Amino acid sequence: NEKWVLVQWINLKVSLSSCLCVSQELIFCGCTNGIVRIFQAHNLHYLANLPKPHYLGVDVAQGLEPSFLFCRKAEAVYPDTVALTFDPTHQWLSCVYKDHSIYIWDVKDINKVGKMWSELFHSSYVWNVEVYPELEDQRACLPSGSFLTCSSDNTIRFWNMDSNPDSPWQRNIFSNTLLKVVYVENDIQHLQDMSHFPDRGSENGAPMDMKAGVRVMQVSPDGQHLASGDRSGNLRIHELHFMDELVKMEAHDAEVLCLEYSKPETGLTLLASASRDRLIHVLNVEKSYNLEQTLDDHSSSITAIKFAGNRDIQMISCGADKSIYFRSAQQGSDGLHFVRTHHVAEKTTLYDMDVDITQKYVAVACQDRNVRVYNTMNGKQKKCYKGSQGDEGSLLKVHVDPSGTFLATSCSDKSISVIDFYSGECVAKMFGHSDIVTGIKFTYDCRHLITVSGDSCVFIWHLGPEITNCMKRHLLEIDHQEQGQQNTKDGKWSSHPRQEACTSSKICSLSPGEQTEDELEEECEPEELLKTPSKESLDPGWETDPSKGVLI
Repeated sequence: NEKWVLVQWINLKVSLSSCLCVSQELIFCGCTNGIVRIFQAHNLHYLANLPKPHYLGVDVAQGLEPSFLFCRKAEAVYPDTVALTFDPTHQWLSCVYKDHSIYIWDVKDINKVGKMWSELFHSSYVWNVEVYPELEDQRACLPSGSFLTCSSDNTIRFWNMDSNPDSPWQRNIFSNTLLKVVYVENDIQHLQDMSHFPDRGSENGAPMDMKAGVRVMQVSPDGQHLASGDRSGNLRIHELHFMDELVKMEAHDAEVLCLEYSKPETGLTLLASASRDRLIHVLNVEKSYNLEQTLDDHSSSITAIKFAGNRDIQMISCGADKSIYFRSAQQGSDGLHFVRTHHVAEKTTLYDMDVDITQKYVAVACQDRNVRVYNTMNGKQKKCYKGSQGDEGSLLKVHVDPSGTFLATSCSDKSISVIDFYSGECVAKMFGHSDIVTGIKFTYDCRHLITVSGDSCVFIWHLGPEITNCMKRHLLEIDHQEQGQQNTKDGKWSSHPRQEACTSSKICSLSPGEQTEDELEEECEPEELLKTPSKESLDPGWETDPSKGVLI
């Protein structure tokens, strides 16, 4: 009940201070523009300022020397300090900044503050993740095991978790895992998280552009080009050696939802882009990304597009109109054209799809939480199984591992599942993200699963040894099959399935590429390839009431 009296106060001389941390001897005040002021706790005597972090828009790849951090750029804007915590044991101060970067400063001697650790993360919704292909060292633009993420903060970030000190790739002073940041626009208004300050707008007082951000991206199979599409419909092509922007075109009238390069086995180098404007553009990579064809089959947003086939190239697309279109490429006098061969109409919205390594099957993530597997040649449904163990939500993403053994799915209930591709058995289920999972990818070494989410986080999951070993065994079997196929002159194959595949692992089912007698008979009937499957030919057991309210 005592009357509180103001004994002492001090002017921080900043426009805003948002956090405070107090120890027995020191007071730390976090302020705007990267400022952290240090005062004595007993008398509020000013002692020093912490060094500022990186400026917004910094090229982290150029920060190879420690002195780069303390070089000041004229008219630079620094991220606001939003959280502080002090470790009295080590005398370390941890700072969280508004662009979602984290620094740990050693403040044993406040006149000689040193940086112990730092990381620069996405500051907004992360939309997509892509794993850089495994290439020979002289052809690779990025180290082995690298992956890329894109976000509504208008950046594409290149990551690598390899901590090998003998790596020829030199690390920067800002992060042990972040290799490079590509800023697709010159403005910095989206680099700071404004979700908790909606009324402040951008730094210069202009209204925030809510449609900003990189929505989707795709790395070319040769690892030389990066295609990205933003939420305004623009398509960009970056060259990955020097990160130069080669092409920028206003490809669509709405946000680009999917991009796909054709496989090198097809002998063609194409890029397909699809959008919320219901159009698919097919671009010729070898002709400086000139337009080859525009397809308008879909009547709603196109959610996924994939190329399939080893010799005869196919294009498969699905959308919010509940349709899957199968197309084959034909070379005409006026260029390459894709012609529709099959149209499958489902009773549920289709959100994503992926093709397995054999190019024979495409797995589709559906709104009713089922995964439907179709034959890429004839469009027939081969399997249907649950893609999520929960009873609510919709499947949003699906990805088949590099061996074609398992697939990973994400559901709108924020769960992630790893499922046996052939049996449909769920072998793992994970939670962790606080928002929906927007992207999911297996790494090529079969050891990790990478997920990205609307919570601005990137998670790297370590797969169990049983899953990894099974995937690697299947990859070896595929290599042996390909070698045997090259050595077989008459081209005849035994129709008997190999029973010895993965008998030592309970979670492994039918080997990838291995066919049942029924499937072989279907592929021997050419007249079936021209038919569109009817409702009666589909498995009736999957029909459920689709859930509502999922936003693409």
